[in-house]
Amino acid sequence: MADLDRYRAKRDFAATPEPSGADKRKGKGAATRPEGVFVIQKHAARRLHYDFRLEMDGVLKSWAVTRGPSLVPGEKRLAVHVEDHPLDYGGFEGTIPKGQYGGGNVIIWDRGTWTPIGDPHKAYAKGHMEFTLDGEKLHGRWHLVRMAPRNGEKNENWLLIKAEDAFARPEDAPDILEEEPLSVVSGRDVAALSPDDPPPRKRAEKPAARPAAKSTRKTPAKATGAAPETPGAKSGTPASLALPKGAKNAPLPAFVPPALATLATKAPAGSRYLHEIKFDGYRIQARVENGAVRLLTRTGLDWTDRFGTGIPAELTRFPIRTALFDGEIVVESGNGATDFSALQADLSEGRSDRFVYYVFDLLHLDGHDLTPLPLKDRKDLLEKLVGENGDKVRYSAHFEDDGALVLSHACRLSLEGVVSKLKNAPYHSGRSRDWIKSKCLERQEFVVGGFVPSTTSRTAIGSLVLGVFEKGKLRHVGRVGTGFTQRVAADLYKLLASEKTDVSPFTGKLSAEETRGVTFVQPLHVAEVEFGAWTGDGHLRHAAFRGLREDKPATDIVRETPVETKTSAPAAPQRRVRLTHPDRVYWPDVGLTKEGLADYYAQVWRYMAPFVTGRPLALVRCPEGIDGQRFFQKHPWKGLDKNILQVADPKEKDEAPYLAIRDLDGLIALVQGAALEIHPFGATLANWERPDLLTMDLDPGDDVPWRDVISAAEEVRQRLEAKGLSAFLKTSGGKGLHVCAPLKPKADWPRLKAFTKQMAEEMAADSPERYVATITKSKRKGRILIDYLRNQRGATAVAPYSTRARPGAPVSMPLAWEELGEAIGPQHFTVGNALARLMNLGHDPWGDFRAAAVPLPE
Repeated sequence: MADLDRYRAKRDFAATPEPSGADKRKGKGAATRPEGVFVIQKHAARRLHYDFRLEMDGVLKSWAVTRGPSLVPGEKRLAVHVEDHPLDYGGFEGTIPKGQYGGGNVIIWDRGTWTPIGDPHKAYAKGHMEFTLDGEKLHGRWHLVRMAPRNGEKNENWLLIKAEDAFARPEDAPDILEEEPLSVVSGRDVAALSPDDPPPRKRAEKPAARPAAKSTRKTPAKATGAAPETPGAKSGTPASLALPKGAKNAPLPAFVPPALATLATKAPAGSRYLHEIKFDGYRIQARVENGAVRLLTRTGLDWTDRFGTGIPAELTRFPIRTALFDGEIVVESGNGATDFSALQADLSEGRSDRFVYYVFDLLHLDGHDLTPLPLKDRKDLLEKLVGENGDKVRYSAHFEDDGALVLSHACRLSLEGVVSKLKNAPYHSGRSRDWIKSKCLERQEFVVGGFVPSTTSRTAIGSLVLGVFEKGKLRHVGRVGTGFTQRVAADLYKLLASEKTDVSPFTGKLSAEETRGVTFVQPLHVAEVEFGAWTGDGHLRHAAFRGLREDKPATDIVRETPVETKTSAPAAPQRRVRLTHPDRVYWPDVGLTKEGLADYYAQVWRYMAPFVTGRPLALVRCPEGIDGQRFFQKHPWKGLDKNILQVADPKEKDEAPYLAIRDLDGLIALVQGAALEIHPFGATLANWERPDLLTMDLDPGDDVPWRDVISAAEEVRQRLEAKGLSAFLKTSGGKGLHVCAPLKPKADWPRLKAFTKQMAEEMAADSPERYVATITKSKRKGRILIDYLRNQRGATAVAPYSTRARPGAPVSMPLAWEELGEAIGPQHFTVGNALARLMNLGHDPWGDFRAAAVPLPE
């Protein structure tokens, strides 16, 4: 919808006193002026917040600031971008009736003029607006900065930040919100308003004491898109939610067996389907009846108590009496993707603050059965009811692009996959081709038939033995030995040790290798597992545990077979180096073990090999995992594996040799030696003095927005390409980005260092407010270090695809330039999600890296 269509669609102007915007100015309005009106309205809706509005292009651009503005410089306040409001909304003060969108009291807390610094349209599009305010309460310079979106979210989150100037206050100064809580129009607090109050007298100008705001137009008072405040027990369906034709009168059912998706290898093409991102959580129906909420699993179990009070409380605030929602409860990880392992951990710890309920279907509403309606009608109704900016309950958006394109984007972002649904189909319980799921990586549930105790703890499991049912009998499919945090491994041991049995639950005789060290258990529990592929004899390859599933009976678990045959990815090479204590946990927070790391490297080897073989290496070793001692190592250690080469530096022949590898065996030997980061030199063993790699490391200060790091990478690219070099991009797995250029080994190290130093210093001189070329930390606040020191003899940079010894097991991931955006942050890719991307890459973004090499220009 354009202009004010979204604003009007959310409101019934026969019931609410809010202006309809009929007198909206035509044309560009404030776009042609150096200043415009700003208004901040204090809005006591479902939650108290402050609506911040700027006049621009004849409307009020609007943000809901959840905690209100702060005068402390640098303090970030979340500002959720909401729909444009009409200019005359800036004069609105009063009560939005209960049952209406954003129901609650609104006062005009501040108003005045704003003046953009620079082009406001370019700044708005870029996502970083800088401006000054001249209001009755707020003054001086401010920033609005757009944040990277989280996967599955429709709302756009920004940050409102006060700049350092004469109007800023120190942290221990009084809070402006508490110091001046009243309306600048009526002098009343928001709680003092009554629905029977007359509307405030409109004033064309601000008081004479402050003549700065000369316009008659002011700003709106809309919440974050939140549902109206009235509890469902006391209200019915609002007029704006008129039920589509075809809804049938019917009582609220106790439970509806859920619709299930059929597995396919690719998303369907054509316009008949809409596509949703596949969530990684628990499928839940939310049943709302007269203010009471029950959360039901896919088999109808009541799990309301397990998910805390946040989701039910938010559901009761919707303007409904009865409803039945279909959706998924998830926990979102730091990179924005949903994470089943994190969900499991929160459930086991009794933690409920991170649970979010994404609703994607509406089956019943206020005495009407909606299941006969087309899906598109149900989703349109659901979107209007939930709104865009819920906290614990959020609408699951969909895409109507080509299915293959949506799946490709999901996989490149390492999401789980896509669910494609027929737009015009009614809701059918059970599995059908109305819904089709296509996954980025093999993943399904398996029955636990045994375990192998840990080699590092007597009270933990080291791996699980898995199976699937075939014709009522359990068939063995292999083991999973990574993905268990220390707590989960201990909890599984406690659970399974009490259920052990002397008789194998698997049909047929297992081999000696398959039974070695195994304690068999009764086949009662279901584990969700991600894996690289099925072997020819029906066993799992490169499996990782994601959690136990308590919402599915073990007897329902069979091997999932897609309706089409998928083209197999090239098989990963077999590991030949023996690992001692393969279940030793290197990353305790995600349960990544030594064996899990070795499996990861085996699968990425064909991509990674060109960047780590035949080069001197520096390593970060963590023998006890990332929480223990760590050290940077360039030289051999006692007991070094024979697959790790020892190479002498031609300039330091009498010194200790350096380390290198020539094949996968060498890399797995590094894993055995607890090398959790691999940093190659920028030159090969064949030509130590002539570098073949240029690396510019963009290292942002803690307060630098990610969008600015993206802009810096683009600028480095432009500068390199202007010199005739090819620029390649990767995440660092740390805080920033690396821009690299392949070189023909002609120039020596001093020339390369001088070249990159000059580039870094030119960027810092051209944009001193954004960049710094010196490594001194005191000079880096609010700026990005252009680190050129990777380009000198003996210096290193982390290898593409290498892990980092940081929480979450992030990896340094090569990207195509068109992928660079706020959806992918510096630690977006991890060992846990990288393979989904690599197995679905249409084109390796660094595949032609060496072919693009040219000599370093003069």
